[in-house]
Amino acid sequence: MRRLLLPAAMLLVLMMPAGCATYYQKNYKFFMAFENGNMKEASSVIQKAKPGRHNREKLLYYMNSGTVHSIMGEYEQSNKDFEEAYRLSEDYATNYVNEGLAFLVNPTVVDYKGEDHEILLIHYYMALNYLKMGLPNEALVECKRMNDLLNRLSDKYKSDNKYKRDAFVHNLMGIIYDVNSDPNNAFIAYRNAYNIYQDDYSRLFKLSAPEQLKRDLIRTAYQSGFADEGSRYEAQFNMKNQPVQRGNGELVFLWHNGLGPVKDEWGINFTIIRGSGGMVTFHNEDMGLNFPFYLGEDEKDKAKGLARLEFIRVVFPKYQERAEVFTGAKLEWNGRSIPLEKGIDVNAVAYKTLDERFLAEMGKSLLRVAIKKVEEESLRRKNQDAGAVLGLINAITEKADTRNWQTLPHSISYARISMPAGDQKVDFTAIANNGAKNDVQSFTYNVKAGQTIFQTQSSLDYVHMPIHY
Repeated sequence: MRRLLLPAAMLLVLMMPAGCATYYQKNYKFFMAFENGNMKEASSVIQKAKPGRHNREKLLYYMNSGTVHSIMGEYEQSNKDFEEAYRLSEDYATNYVNEGLAFLVNPTVVDYKGEDHEILLIHYYMALNYLKMGLPNEALVECKRMNDLLNRLSDKYKSDNKYKRDAFVHNLMGIIYDVNSDPNNAFIAYRNAYNIYQDDYSRLFKLSAPEQLKRDLIRTAYQSGFADEGSRYEAQFNMKNQPVQRGNGELVFLWHNGLGPVKDEWGINFTIIRGSGGMVTFHNEDMGLNFPFYLGEDEKDKAKGLARLEFIRVVFPKYQERAEVFTGAKLEWNGRSIPLEKGIDVNAVAYKTLDERFLAEMGKSLLRVAIKKVEEESLRRKNQDAGAVLGLINAITEKADTRNWQTLPHSISYARISMPAGDQKVDFTAIANNGAKNDVQSFTYNVKAGQTIFQTQSSLDYVHMPIHY
């Protein structure tokens, strides 16, 4: 037995670096190409890693591939990828075998199902792709999908402190209804967006309603025949209605600034406090955390296993922010300077969604590690070598789920400009922080009367921080 167990343990030690790698580390070559703006290389790398049927990271593959193709201007292929991502997000059913393994091994053994905001942003990208292809009706379908998801989020979470309503998504829906010449539904979407900015977004993310949204809300109120509403908003915002000028077209410019956070892992030490009647409590004094678990009166052997332990270490996912290089941006056209206003802080939303389930994740992780330790100690009493090997296996397999959509921007800002038909030149300037070089780009558009042009600009620069590669 010793001759078999010790080589097995050595093999597991050799496997440890690969097993402990984060999602970012495992896909480092792809992320390096993406972050450097080399989308052709990023596309080549990710295509070579196309997942098989049972791959647990299929959703992330299609999210990342869709993002790359969208930036490359390959909107049809991008939407094929995002449609598959949407299908996977809808089709994922609970696999009780895998869920059980996740409880006993670690959460990476189950399919990645996506964070709430990530699933919503699938439809944001799809809608934009359709709008750029001149398919506003198809973009409207994505509106309805987003609305359905938002309704499900609202039903899922009852607390007002939960991320369950998205102002930016409602704002985008309003823009799409605008493009489809539906001012009534546009007004409803803008009103919903404004209310959520003023309530949820300002409270949870310190982000208030953009001035452009207020102008759109007033305009569509009057277009829908809601003169009283329009007049009330004019007084509230201290601004006048700006009707659409006949014969003009419009530019909607969206700026994807920086990159969203990367999931890493961190550990917390808990002291084990043994109580009576089969109760144990995991205690962390620094954070003021206490998690009691009931082992049961008939679980004396398990209690003895825990009795030999003084503390236990548990790992959890955490976000590592990639801070923005650019603090703001503006468009210059026809002698005017138009600021790009922040519509969503993706980084803040990501942190919020993870924080909301922190205690639940901690409880599951503690129970998982406790069970592992109990079985390890029980086996160690029967066979010291076997117990040692199991302990090594447990140490290697105990890891946090570090998967997330890491090609999302840090934030999304936007501006709208009504302009006459004909060739129009627009200058874009992203303003850098701490004396770094500004990003300046020029765009020329052939504007047609009644047309809405959609432009996306991605600034992938971020302040490099000590991410554990």
